[in-house]
Amino acid sequence: MVTGTKPHLHIVRSSMPVYQLRIVLTDSEPLIWRQLLVSGSVTLATLHVIFQHAMGWRGSHQHGFVIGDACYGQPDPDYPETVPVIDEQTVTLSGLVNVGEHFSYQYDFGDDWQHDVTVEAILSADEAPVVPLCLDGGNACPPEDVGGIPGYVDFLDILGDSSHDEHLSMLEWCGGFDPAVFDPAETNRRLAGLKL
Repeated sequence: MVTGTKPHLHIVRSSMPVYQLRIVLTDSEPLIWRQLLVSGSVTLATLHVIFQHAMGWRGSHQHGFVIGDACYGQPDPDYPETVPVIDEQTVTLSGLVNVGEHFSYQYDFGDDWQHDVTVEAILSADEAPVVPLCLDGGNACPPEDVGGIPGYVDFLDILGDSSHDEHLSMLEWCGGFDPAVFDPAETNRRLAGLKL
């Protein structure tokens, strides 16, 4: 054994492309959106987790993707779908979409949070060494179980009207909420904590 020498570290950099995605909560007003960098090697199951952390959802509801003519998600053999659902754990982002293309991400089939995702760019791993990463975004994510976009609009109206009968109960339920707040540093702390 040789002492007094430092071990030689061999760093291997992934050759997978990095996708710059813009995810927008459909019909939100003002627009709720995030701009993300993700590795092309992520499965759609992992992309779901990244989206949850970036948007500010808790991941407590079902979800699915529609890319081209195909549906991806978590097939349930006990409840066969009318449209076949491809297992999201078996498919990676790389090769599914190209620059300029859009795909859909739905979260919570009851509240029906629809997201439009645009592939803004495909970069080399050298151009984007840290992934996942939130580059930018706007506005707070609605609280879970608020009732989709219509429920969220009502929720904001109630919060903005201190004379409304439900104003205090809504404040108590949401624990304080500012729809204009978006903190990219906090978002990236959440993303950095993911075990991908």
